[in-house]
Amino acid sequence: MLTAEEYLGQVGVGVTTPRFFRATDGNLYVVKLQNNRLGPMVLASEFLAAKMGEYMGLCFPASDVIAIGEELLERRPELAAAGIIPGRHFASQYLDNVEYLGKDNLDKAVNMADMAGVMLFDHMFHNADRSSNKKNLLLRQEGEAFKIYAIDNSHLFRSGRWTINSLEKLRRSKKVYYPRAFGLMLKDRLFAHDFRPFLEKVREISDEAIDGIVGGIPTEWLPDGEQRQALPGFIRTRRDMAEEIWEHLCRHIPKAHGGRRREYSRIIDLTRTSDEKSRPQERRRHLSLGSAGRKLPDKDAD
Repeated sequence: MLTAEEYLGQVGVGVTTPRFFRATDGNLYVVKLQNNRLGPMVLASEFLAAKMGEYMGLCFPASDVIAIGEELLERRPELAAAGIIPGRHFASQYLDNVEYLGKDNLDKAVNMADMAGVMLFDHMFHNADRSSNKKNLLLRQEGEAFKIYAIDNSHLFRSGRWTINSLEKLRRSKKVYYPRAFGLMLKDRLFAHDFRPFLEKVREISDEAIDGIVGGIPTEWLPDGEQRQALPGFIRTRRDMAEEIWEHLCRHIPKAHGGRRREYSRIIDLTRTSDEKSRPQERRRHLSLGSAGRKLPDKDAD
């Protein structure tokens, strides 16, 4: 566990209003606090993601529980005035020299295949926030190379405040989150085989390891005993469904990349004559046929 040594101010972005602290190890951390507007359950989600990320070898920043002591709060009265209490909070190491990941810089990344693991994790735990929020994927220059990092796991289970009922509804769902960078990666950058190393690592996570992860969540972050008891069963189910989740993701990966997506509209467009291309009505008709053809006939829908 880390210990906060110095307070350096607010981060300025993020619904949980994180703050900068320097820890006794000398590193700078982005810290999410127990009294954030979404509540301490956000910290439990972050902890779960961090531990699963370690097992899966994901490109998450280094993170840990951090203790903020009374002495620091006394030295910085604005913290106490903001309702920050002494105790355990969640810290992710601050990454400098970064830019948000998007279509204009995607090809710079040297670790594109690592995003297969992040995407698998996000679909196992229904972290839809990463696909819709461009600020949750960073591109960092490290020497001559640029590396992707995935940050912010506060919205696992599609919410910062999940319940037993919402967890149960998501238990067997295989919804694909496709917006923004995720869609670009599935369509043009990732190969089906990129997911294989991460599937193997998920398969190796034992029931005992899952119990240990949940047991390690500080009690004050997840005080509800029934919610705590429900979590290991959910994680086991999602672990066992990882292959099925991957198969659903492969529906959005082109056949040329080992997936099952066929570009019907492109095929139809290429077969049109120059005379057909000059007629807008014909173009719309062909494109609509291509759009309808994207659903593969050999698999059932969700």
